[in-house]
Amino acid sequence: MKTSMIAFITALLCFSIAEDALALNPIEKAESMTYKEKLLVAKTSYPFTRWRKSFRHGLKQYTKDNCEKSKQVFDDFIGGLIAIGEHAPKEEKIKLFKTAILSLNDLNNKVPGLIETGEREELCALIDRITVAAGLDPKEFAGGEGIADEWREG
Repeated sequence: MKTSMIAFITALLCFSIAEDALALNPIEKAESMTYKEKLLVAKTSYPFTRWRKSFRHGLKQYTKDNCEKSKQVFDDFIGGLIAIGEHAPKEEKIKLFKTAILSLNDLNNKVPGLIETGEREELCALIDRITVAAGLDPKEFAGGEGIADEWREG
């Protein structure tokens, strides 16, 4: 009960922040949001609910458990970035990216077909968004391809 209440409150906070952010133009939005808010807004781009709906259409790899594990990787990742703070050394932030990406690789190895081309593109776009929210430039990694390409498999 306590965990579901925390998840519910977090979701409300994310949607509230996202609504406020959408009311501003992109330049005003970026300037008016805190580091934490930028990271939390990235959660509105999670694809996992949409993945879960694919289960009903025969894609059996998208069980509730598998989608929740994928979401948890990102929740932990974003939580870690928030915990170390905006002014943490770049290397500390990069370690969190590496941990998240390697966790996704591991999950994909355990659940064949979980992260195919479309899902990979969604996750790379999400990771790029988190990269920017964390104050890093995706173009600085993997020859401009983004930080996910440093460690992702497939």
